[in-house]
Amino acid sequence: MYEVLIYIFIFLVGLVIGFTLFVLFKKKIFVGEYQKVELFRRDLEEKLNREAEKSLKKTSEELKNEFVNWKNEYNRKQSAKASKLNETEKRLIHKEENLDKRYINLDNKEKEIKRKEKDISYQEEELQALKAKLSKTYEEQKTRLEEISGLTVQEAKEMIIKKYEGEARLESAQRLKLIEEELKEKSELMAKDIIGTSIQRVATEHVISSSVTVIDLPNDEMKGRIIGREGRNIRALENATGVDFIVDDTPEAIIVSSFDPIRREIAKMALETLITDGRIHPARVEEIVEKITNNFDNYLREIGENTVVELGIKDINPELFYYIGKLKFRTSYGQNALLHSKEVALIAAFMARELGVNVNVCKRSGLLHDVGKSIDRETEGTHTQLSVELAKKYGESKKVQEAIASHHMDVDFTSVEGVLVQAADSMSAARPGARREIFETYIKRLEKLEEVSTSFDGVNKAYALRAGREVRVIVNSNELNDSKTFVMSKDIAKKIQEEMEYPGQIKITVIREVRAIEYAK
Repeated sequence: MYEVLIYIFIFLVGLVIGFTLFVLFKKKIFVGEYQKVELFRRDLEEKLNREAEKSLKKTSEELKNEFVNWKNEYNRKQSAKASKLNETEKRLIHKEENLDKRYINLDNKEKEIKRKEKDISYQEEELQALKAKLSKTYEEQKTRLEEISGLTVQEAKEMIIKKYEGEARLESAQRLKLIEEELKEKSELMAKDIIGTSIQRVATEHVISSSVTVIDLPNDEMKGRIIGREGRNIRALENATGVDFIVDDTPEAIIVSSFDPIRREIAKMALETLITDGRIHPARVEEIVEKITNNFDNYLREIGENTVVELGIKDINPELFYYIGKLKFRTSYGQNALLHSKEVALIAAFMARELGVNVNVCKRSGLLHDVGKSIDRETEGTHTQLSVELAKKYGESKKVQEAIASHHMDVDFTSVEGVLVQAADSMSAARPGARREIFETYIKRLEKLEEVSTSFDGVNKAYALRAGREVRVIVNSNELNDSKTFVMSKDIAKKIQEEMEYPGQIKITVIREVRAIEYAK
């Protein structure tokens, strides 16, 4: 028992000693760490102080430089203002000196004017006295002359007048005749000069309409795509447009042939659109041709509007644009109707300007004098009557209507403007090479071919191709079968032989196409 107590005591003593040593050791470690932290804090504080001093010094230098620059700029502006004020002050002083000089000059002129007025007043008094003296002398001489001659003044005047009246009449008649001859000669020279000047100013190149149009291709490979497999693309183009596409050895070009300029233009626009689009197949061909055909009226209006703008005509009814545009695709004896109308408008306007008459009336009448040709094939009446009706319908003035009505001298002229339009029309038509009757006859023959072909029942369309050597007829597949199609080709050929005269032979091709359409739902 006693030993146990000793062991317990020894254990407790060891425990106390161990705890004491632990406390002392821990305190030593804590003090060391605290000293390290304190040293780090001091170093950091010193470093921050140094950086703050540097930043403060840099900012102070920047502010000082900025202040110096601002001060220099301010001094420069103040100097410029002072210099400007000095210049303004000098100018004001100079103006003040000039005004003083002007005042002095005005005073001197006023004094001089007053002096001259006094002189004039004195001269007027002298003049009045002289007039009175002359009047008195005249009356005395007059009385004396009457006493000597035994005649009064009135009797003397009548005697002198009777004596020289016959001579004066003869001399005035001779001078009047001479003046009339000189005036006639000058008028002829002036008219020739005006007409020559007008024609020279409108001496544009005149192009006679032809029956072919050349379309440029980006490359020769495009010809194969246009033809298509087994020629299906080009056949679709020809059937849809009614023209003849000629693909020959001409590099990067294809020719569109047709006597109808509207068909030729639609075919040209369709082919150019297909080339740009890149998708060339029968369905796309029909879609593009139909779209262009439906929008062709808008294209004609655009042509008419551009023509009116080019001529500088204002306030014309927009409804006339369509009829003016159609003139681009009409010819008269080979002369393009739109170019002819523009030329007449310009020549008439130039002559009107030289003569000092209404230029606007001449220009409008010249442009619209043949506008009836755009509808003369669908409407009864001469192109002159139709032109007047269109002008009246769309609000053109009475003067314009009268000038149009008299341009072929069907009615009497009512104004100088009407004479000028008639003269301009004659000059444009009579110019060498302007008109050719052969081309007009050729067009009429091809139109007759199509008219004969479409006179049969079941025919949808008929196109004259290859300068009239072929007629392509498209029939309705629901009305005609294959057997009747062969019979129709013979009937058309027989009717053409009976009713027309033509060189060589004409090939009649009747096309009957069956299409089966169904929709997957």
